Amino acid sequence: MLMKRKGTSRFLIRWLVSGLGLWIAAGLFSGITYGNRVEVLIIAGLLLAIVNSIIKPIVILLSLPAILFSLGLFMIIINGLMVLLVSSLYSSLDIANFSAAILAGIVIGLVNYLVTTILEEK
Repeated sequence: MLMKRKGTSRFLIRWLVSGLGLWIAAGLFSGITYGNRVEVLIIAGLLLAIVNSIIKPIVILLSLPAILFSLGLFMIIINGLMVLLVSSLYSSLDIANFSAAILAGIVIGLVNYLVTTILEEK
């Protein structure tokens, strides 16, 4: 039972961080729009958390040679692809182009790093 709660809370944190990262990225870059509606960020954050939990590990495994060859920098491309995938699945989140998706992926990754660091200190 304890493991199930830990997994659930980890997913909820991932969901929160994804929505927060999308909100920050939309504020920083003009290529990301969500209609200034909080529910779009909540749903897009949920979809991004699901995509990052299910699809991203498969993509990482398949692109392992590129990740190793680029010393991990290809992960930035993968993060951008995941954001672009969510944008294509959920039309209310509009990512204008691939560079905006990469920038959003970088912001989400930084927010994730900061939140994880803060929570692990406690």
